[in-house]
Amino acid sequence: MNDESLVEEKVEEVDILFFEIGSGTFGTDASQVLRIDRSLPEDITLPELGRLSRGHRALVFDTPEGEGHLKVDTVRGVRPIPVTQLRRMPPTAGAASYAVGVCLEEARTVLLIDLVETARTQDSQGRH
Repeated sequence: MNDESLVEEKVEEVDILFFEIGSGTFGTDASQVLRIDRSLPEDITLPELGRLSRGHRALVFDTPEGEGHLKVDTVRGVRPIPVTQLRRMPPTAGAASYAVGVCLEEARTVLLIDLVETARTQDSQGRH
């Protein structure tokens, strides 16, 4: 037996926060989320991701302009996902700027989004 066989291979992981908007499940890098709060009427919504059923919760995150709040229906939790299971969104996919990649969760594909970019998208459309 050599020393190399005794060394465990460490798999790098990213903590992903999974949440639901309507019937869709989405994910984001949990390190972007400052807290989960009650939603406010002026919080960001992304109709492109689905129609909110309730929208009583908000993911709170930092932006250069201050805190941003994205309305969500349900927060499913945070789970470490091996980086080998994450896929970047190819530029040729024509996806929205906040769509950064995908991962496989419970046998379905989950769109991964960048929360800061969601705020930029709303600001560029004249909404807050």
